[in-house]
Amino acid sequence: MEITTFTTVIEVLGTIAFAISGIRLAAAKSFDWFGAYVVGFATAIGGGTLRDLLIGQPVFWMVSWLYVAVTGLSLLAVIIFRQVLIKGFRTLFIFDAIGLALFVVVGVEKSLAAGYSMWVAIIMGMITGSFGGIVRDILIRELPLFFRKDIYATACLAGGILYGVVYEMGLGTIPSEIVCALVVVGLRVLAVRYGWSLPILQIDPEALPDDGHPKSSKHKTKKN
Repeated sequence: MEITTFTTVIEVLGTIAFAISGIRLAAAKSFDWFGAYVVGFATAIGGGTLRDLLIGQPVFWMVSWLYVAVTGLSLLAVIIFRQVLIKGFRTLFIFDAIGLALFVVVGVEKSLAAGYSMWVAIIMGMITGSFGGIVRDILIRELPLFFRKDIYATACLAGGILYGVVYEMGLGTIPSEIVCALVVVGLRVLAVRYGWSLPILQIDPEALPDDGHPKSSKHKTKKN
């Protein structure tokens, strides 16, 4: 598979969506313009940077100035249309879901173009989609969505798997992209709408001593 112009367009659109989601959250935390730009840029390039390093490709944003400029335009858009873009959870969710879906598609396709097998491409799609959000949440001092019970990385994984299924059926690249993006966005929307989540790994806090390791029976003291 070769990287097409359409793939590049998808990557630019994903950069815009993720940059706006990062800048929007930075604005909610009262960051200044430069700080908001840094958060937006890190959100937009975080997943793709890790992907390119893992698959041994030139880091995409270091090859072209386009992504730096696009993030700047995203900041300008938030400044101009701040009343619309900063207000409410729905705006953040829309841009985050769109960026997530587009970056999963790009991650899968770039990994396949680099000669990796489909299962590796699916994992790279998940990393491309979700790691930028992890960086964003760390920078704004929030618990990353990736590690919460939200259907987030799971949506990326499901989208990547469906991309692989459609592609291996011989239906072509564009149908694979469409199915992947729809699955990612659809799962995110349905998860929020109906409160879907993964089970939480829980342990009884009373079963843990001060060092954080589970108590065993031999450590229990006998009562007189």
